[in-house]
Amino acid sequence: MTKTINPETGKKQKKHRLVGKVSACMLVSTLTLLFWPAGTKAAVNFSVNGTSTLEIIEMLTIMALIPSILIMTSCFTRIIIVLSFLRSALGLQQTPPNQVLIGIALFLTLFTMSPVISDINKDAYQPYKQEQITQEEFIQKASVPLKEFMLKNTKKTDISLFRSLSKTDSKTNVKDLPITVVIPAFMTSELKRAFIIGFLLYIPFMVIDIIVSSTLMSMGMIMLPPTMISLPFKILLFIIVDGWDLLFKALVTGFNL
Repeated sequence: MTKTINPETGKKQKKHRLVGKVSACMLVSTLTLLFWPAGTKAAVNFSVNGTSTLEIIEMLTIMALIPSILIMTSCFTRIIIVLSFLRSALGLQQTPPNQVLIGIALFLTLFTMSPVISDINKDAYQPYKQEQITQEEFIQKASVPLKEFMLKNTKKTDISLFRSLSKTDSKTNVKDLPITVVIPAFMTSELKRAFIIGFLLYIPFMVIDIIVSSTLMSMGMIMLPPTMISLPFKILLFIIVDGWDLLFKALVTGFNL
């Protein structure tokens, strides 16, 4: 008996085989680069348009880490946490949705850090694009404006904490500290400031909740959820005081550039 093979099934099987072959080739290439004997590595250091394989792998790794670098070295962390606190303080579950909050935080980050981005573009990216500097020099020059931004917005106590944890000499100048000490100190300072702003955002909305709940209790309306009555008043208060403009202004002007 002859078996009939569905054309779509045959295409899927060919696609899976092709993906498997490509994955196997990539795995073999990576293992070859990692575990090839030291004396013969130069023989397998292929190049594409003058760029070595190791440089391509390094650049792809940096591109994969760009989201983490954005969160760790920019004002994105403070902005997204404050926006999340605001949504919780208003008592809204999924409004605005997470995609909207992330988009607002991303563009506020780009707006706030535009001077830093301009310095990186002028001092690092353009010379690297014109092949005036190497990839290592590009990374080094690009980290200088970011490091200055982080140091300006990092508390001295947090710098001292991570300086002591890393056992760095106390006489070392702050500007000479390694980036591995500056980044966690900056993130700690950003978390502290974000939680302080979130606490201040909660206070007026919490007052409305207390007033509404005490009013309902005095009227004997125990079974009515206070959040159902207080939510419109909280939204109305936020609209009357022009809350979005005030919040964005406070967030943008709160950074030292």
